[in-house]
Amino acid sequence: MKNLAVAGTGYVGLVTGVCMAENGHNVTCVDIDEQKVQTMREGISPIYESGLEELMQKNIEAGRLHFTTDYQAAYKNAETVFIGVGTPEREDGSADLSFIATVARQVAESIEQDCLVVVKSTVPVGTNDKVEQFIRDFLIKDVRVEVASNPEFLAQGSAVKDTLEADRIVIGTESEWAEKVLTEVYTPFNLPIVSVNRRSAEMIKYAANDFLALKISYMNDIANLCELVGADIQDVAKGMSYDERIGSKFLNAGIGYGGSCFPKDTKALEYIAKQNGYELKTVKAAIDINNEQKLALYNKASKRLITFNGLKIAVLGLTFKPGTDDLREAPSLENIPLLLKDGADIYAFDPVGDKNFAKVYPEGKQENGSITYVTSPEQALQDANVCFIFTEWGEIKAVTPTQYKDLMRTPLVYDGRNLHNIMEMDMNGVEYHSIGRQLIKSAKGAVLA
Repeated sequence: MKNLAVAGTGYVGLVTGVCMAENGHNVTCVDIDEQKVQTMREGISPIYESGLEELMQKNIEAGRLHFTTDYQAAYKNAETVFIGVGTPEREDGSADLSFIATVARQVAESIEQDCLVVVKSTVPVGTNDKVEQFIRDFLIKDVRVEVASNPEFLAQGSAVKDTLEADRIVIGTESEWAEKVLTEVYTPFNLPIVSVNRRSAEMIKYAANDFLALKISYMNDIANLCELVGADIQDVAKGMSYDERIGSKFLNAGIGYGGSCFPKDTKALEYIAKQNGYELKTVKAAIDINNEQKLALYNKASKRLITFNGLKIAVLGLTFKPGTDDLREAPSLENIPLLLKDGADIYAFDPVGDKNFAKVYPEGKQENGSITYVTSPEQALQDANVCFIFTEWGEIKAVTPTQYKDLMRTPLVYDGRNLHNIMEMDMNGVEYHSIGRQLIKSAKGAVLA
């Protein structure tokens, strides 16, 4: 068992701290928000993540997991300090490293023994060289300190599983000592370890995320062509998935990727390339396609309808994906403002994301329209003129074609996640628009009422 400290209690920091404690280490998580820290001490997770709260409570009770705002006490005798703070995107696409710098200086001024500082945050290639020098510049005690890169590859909604059962652990170090220390930390996980130098580890994170973003954007691009030539993107994806060189994951067409990683990391890598005099044409294309794809449903509906003004619009799903309350880069944030500006009366359902969305768009009158938050898909669909599906939550997938027909005033559905069988929707009298599949306009005549 090692004494570990974790700076930051967002997705990366909190999941890291909890999973380290679950594997037997003594862990102290540090945050500047006293109220948040007190809540976590009580075993309440500040983020919605499957299985996280249960593991928090288990390891708090076992005495292995602690929370504090006193960074000096946390870092003082830590053998390893993990940095998991945010690196938000600046307007030019570069990463804001100010939170990393703050923690680095706090560590330098607090540690009293040899310490390995491990950066889990996603940072531009070469950043950890600067972090190491920055810490040494502010060191007070004569101790050994080195910085390692240890990028995370967790997905929101499955972050705990992704950490405890990772495909691999990537560690980037510049000495045998640092490699040994970090390897020992991860030994209880019993997972494959890929040991490389720091800059390679930093690049692995960007290269992996941007490749997945490319894969999504490619399928969305092909889906748009499928609609024009009469092919079905789901049939195309199925045929591709049997090729082991391609695989079956990330082949689902939709209305673009979102969240905290892909949008930020694609822009950051494009920025890094430009700073080095190089253009990443593939990554730039992925960014452009994704930006356009988010409005695919709105654009289709705008062509179909004279106006949204005064129409009741059901919105099913607000978060960027199921299993999380995160709204970052969610398609709903692109589409709902346009619908409100057009005068739509929106009835929105999301099992966990509605509270966060209401912070941005409070219930009631907004722009020329209004927004109301409801507690079930059925409430949103009741007497609706149009339905937009943005997130594939289980509750939303469970809605049947018959329910759309019976509940809606006009069964006109725009599905950004391809949840339904187009023939079943048609047979039940639903005019159903999806992504990359042939439009079937119901012979039973869905006419806007």
